[in-house]
Amino acid sequence: MLRRTLLALSFAASVLVVAPPAAHAASYSAPLMTAISDLVVASETRTGYSRDLFPHWIDADGDGCSTRNEVLIAEADDPVTVGSGCSLSGGRWFSYYDRLSWTNPSDVDIDHMVPLAEAWDSGARTWTTSVRQSYANDLGDSRSLVGVTDNVNQEKGDQDPREWMPTYDKCRYLREWVAVKHRWRLTVDSGEKSALSSLAAGCTNTTITVTLAR
Repeated sequence: MLRRTLLALSFAASVLVVAPPAAHAASYSAPLMTAISDLVVASETRTGYSRDLFPHWIDADGDGCSTRNEVLIAEADDPVTVGSGCSLSGGRWFSYYDRLSWTNPSDVDIDHMVPLAEAWDSGARTWTTSVRQSYANDLGDSRSLVGVTDNVNQEKGDQDPREWMPTYDKCRYLREWVAVKHRWRLTVDSGEKSALSSLAAGCTNTTITVTLAR
């Protein structure tokens, strides 16, 4: 009996597999001015861009709600009722770009903080479609996608901070822009970097921390 027990223990020890420690996602953290300085400068290329190359507003978790509605639900200042087909009612959304609030979801656009075309120019053109889809539907960082007044988002278009800034909360906008650039390891052109540094000079040098997506 003792012999069988020892043999069993010996066999169990021989097949024991120790799982490696779970990998932790890399992160980046630095004061705003340092974060701007750390952005890699490269020329921008628009050649080949199409919005269709960034599949967006998918239903990643299969709950019936697209990325757009997931953001609306998360950012609502008043409770949202989610109905059939993920129809939304009862919410209120604050657009920090112009400091207006809306109760009709159709008045709210979900802005890609760094527009899809700008992302393409800044490195996304070399990504796979799968990575571009992840970028276009990034719910992993609340700064990536933001609900704003629809016509203000349309006014912004694909412009970077050198070309367009919101009327209000400019420092918040700069921090979020720089955070998304770092999160996705996107580059900046020289004019963009110069503008970021100049604009940030009037802001508190707040530390930016992001989990790197790639």
